[in-house]
Amino acid sequence: QVRLVESGGGLVQAGGSLRLSCAASGRTFSNNDVGWFRQAPGKEREFVAAIRWSVGSTYYADSVKGRFTISRDNAKNTVYLLMNSLKPEDTAVYYCASQYARWTLQRGVNEYDYWGQGTQVTVSS
Repeated sequence: QVRLVESGGGLVQAGGSLRLSCAASGRTFSNNDVGWFRQAPGKEREFVAAIRWSVGSTYYADSVKGRFTISRDNAKNTVYLLMNSLKPEDTAVYYCASQYARWTLQRGVNEYDYWGQGTQVTVSS
């Protein structure tokens, strides 16, 4: 079974940047898609970005396009989410999730099988 551990969250001022990491153990991401999701207070968990490990193709929610970048490091078996130009509305618990690769990258929470514990991102105004 895949085990996922997120890190890199914290407090940052609006306009600043953070880089989140999602490290996998148990198996590699080689045959998987990896997604980032977030859940803000009073809101449902929402899709942020996803990457197909095998080829590096990506998919982003409209709310983060042009600001966030999802990437991978093959040697470290780690997926990153670089968040630039952060806004207070980006404040949420961020989760990474993984699934065996489908035909296309998915944005639905229920499409992903393995989840990390989450890391808090707080953006101050």
